[in-house]
Amino acid sequence: MNIQIIGTKKCRETQKAERFFKERRIPYHFRDLTEKGISKGELENIKLAVPIEELIDEENKQFKKRGLEYMVYDIEIELLEDPLLLKTPIVRNGRLVTVGYQPEIWKEWTSSESK
Repeated sequence: MNIQIIGTKKCRETQKAERFFKERRIPYHFRDLTEKGISKGELENIKLAVPIEELIDEENKQFKKRGLEYMVYDIEIELLEDPLLLKTPIVRNGRLVTVGYQPEIWKEWTSSESK
Protein backbone atom coordinates (compact mmCIF):
# COMPACT_ATOMS: atom_id res chain seq x y z
CA MET A 1 0.00 0.00 0.00
CA ASN A 2 1.38 3.38 -1.02
CA ILE A 3 -0.78 6.06 0.64
CA GLN A 4 -0.49 9.71 -0.28
CA ILE A 5 -2.53 12.34 1.56
CA ILE A 6 -2.90 15.68 -0.21
CA GLY A 7 -4.26 18.55 1.86
CA THR A 8 -3.28 21.36 4.19
CA LYS A 9 -2.02 21.19 7.76
CA LYS A 10 -4.88 23.41 8.95
CA CYS A 11 -7.66 21.33 7.35
CA ARG A 12 -9.59 19.35 10.00
CA GLU A 13 -10.61 16.63 7.52
CA THR A 14 -6.99 16.20 6.44
CA GLN A 15 -5.90 15.94 10.08
CA LYS A 16 -8.53 13.23 10.63
CA ALA A 17 -7.26 11.34 7.57
CA GLU A 18 -3.68 11.48 8.89
CA ARG A 19 -4.87 10.23 12.29
CA PHE A 20 -6.75 7.34 10.62
CA PHE A 21 -3.56 6.03 8.98
CA LYS A 22 -1.31 6.78 11.98
CA GLU A 23 -3.58 4.84 14.34
CA ARG A 24 -3.34 1.81 12.04
CA ARG A 25 0.44 2.22 11.66
CA ILE A 26 0.08 2.60 7.90
CA PRO A 27 2.87 4.72 6.44
CA TYR A 28 1.81 7.58 4.22
CA HIS A 29 3.28 10.56 2.41
CA PHE A 30 1.74 13.96 3.18
CA ARG A 31 1.69 16.77 0.62
CA ASP A 32 0.83 20.23 1.91
CA LEU A 33 -0.95 22.22 -0.80
CA THR A 34 0.20 25.49 0.76
CA GLU A 35 3.78 24.49 -0.09
CA LYS A 36 3.38 22.63 -3.39
CA GLY A 37 0.39 22.25 -5.68
CA ILE A 38 -0.35 19.32 -7.94
CA SER A 39 1.03 18.81 -11.42
CA LYS A 40 -1.05 18.43 -14.56
CA GLY A 41 -0.07 14.75 -14.69
CA GLU A 42 -1.17 14.17 -11.10
CA LEU A 43 -4.48 15.88 -11.78
CA GLU A 44 -4.96 13.68 -14.86
CA ASN A 45 -4.37 10.54 -12.73
CA ILE A 46 -6.78 11.72 -10.04
CA LYS A 47 -9.41 12.54 -12.72
CA LEU A 48 -9.31 8.90 -13.84
CA ALA A 49 -10.78 7.92 -10.46
CA VAL A 50 -12.80 11.00 -9.47
CA PRO A 51 -14.85 13.37 -11.67
CA ILE A 52 -13.17 16.79 -11.78
CA GLU A 53 -16.37 18.49 -10.57
CA GLU A 54 -15.94 16.68 -7.24
CA LEU A 55 -12.41 18.03 -6.80
CA ILE A 56 -13.21 21.74 -6.53
CA ASP A 57 -14.38 22.88 -3.11
CA GLU A 58 -17.12 25.43 -3.72
CA GLU A 59 -17.58 25.89 0.04
CA ASN A 60 -14.04 26.98 0.88
CA LYS A 61 -12.84 30.52 1.57
CA GLN A 62 -10.52 30.56 -1.44
CA PHE A 63 -13.41 29.85 -3.85
CA LYS A 64 -15.46 32.72 -2.42
CA LYS A 65 -12.45 35.05 -2.13
CA ARG A 66 -11.75 34.65 -5.84
CA GLY A 67 -15.43 35.25 -6.68
CA LEU A 68 -15.67 32.02 -8.66
CA GLU A 69 -19.32 31.50 -7.77
CA TYR A 70 -20.07 34.41 -10.11
CA MET A 71 -17.79 33.33 -12.95
CA VAL A 72 -17.65 30.81 -15.74
CA TYR A 73 -14.33 29.02 -15.40
CA ASP A 74 -12.40 25.93 -16.44
CA ILE A 75 -12.14 23.76 -13.32
CA GLU A 76 -8.87 22.12 -14.39
CA ILE A 77 -7.12 25.44 -15.07
CA GLU A 78 -8.30 26.91 -11.75
CA LEU A 79 -7.16 23.85 -9.77
CA LEU A 80 -3.71 23.88 -11.39
CA GLU A 81 -3.31 27.63 -10.81
CA ASP A 82 -4.68 27.61 -7.24
CA PRO A 83 -4.36 24.23 -5.48
CA LEU A 84 -6.12 25.63 -2.38
CA LEU A 85 -9.37 25.28 -4.35
CA LEU A 86 -9.09 21.48 -4.08
CA LYS A 87 -11.48 19.65 -1.79
CA THR A 88 -9.32 17.96 0.83
CA PRO A 89 -8.08 15.54 1.80
CA ILE A 90 -7.34 13.75 -1.43
CA VAL A 91 -6.11 10.29 -0.46
CA ARG A 92 -4.40 8.17 -3.07
CA ASN A 93 -3.59 4.48 -2.90
CA GLY A 94 -2.03 3.70 -6.27
CA ARG A 95 -4.82 4.24 -8.79
CA LEU A 96 -7.50 4.42 -6.08
CA VAL A 97 -8.49 7.92 -4.98
CA THR A 98 -10.90 9.38 -2.43
CA VAL A 99 -11.87 13.00 -1.87
CA GLY A 100 -12.88 14.14 1.61
CA TYR A 101 -12.90 12.08 4.80
CA GLN A 102 -13.76 8.51 3.69
CA PRO A 103 -12.76 6.09 6.49
CA GLU A 104 -15.09 3.32 5.25
CA ILE A 105 -13.25 3.15 1.93
CA TRP A 106 -9.82 3.35 3.60
CA LYS A 107 -10.82 0.44 5.89
CA GLU A 108 -11.55 -1.60 2.75
CA TRP A 109 -8.10 -0.73 1.40
CA THR A 110 -6.39 -1.74 4.65
CA SER A 111 -8.37 -4.96 5.08
CA SER A 112 -7.67 -6.07 1.51
CA GLU A 113 -3.93 -5.43 2.12
CA SER A 114 -3.83 -7.70 5.14
CA LYS A 115 -5.38 -10.68 3.31
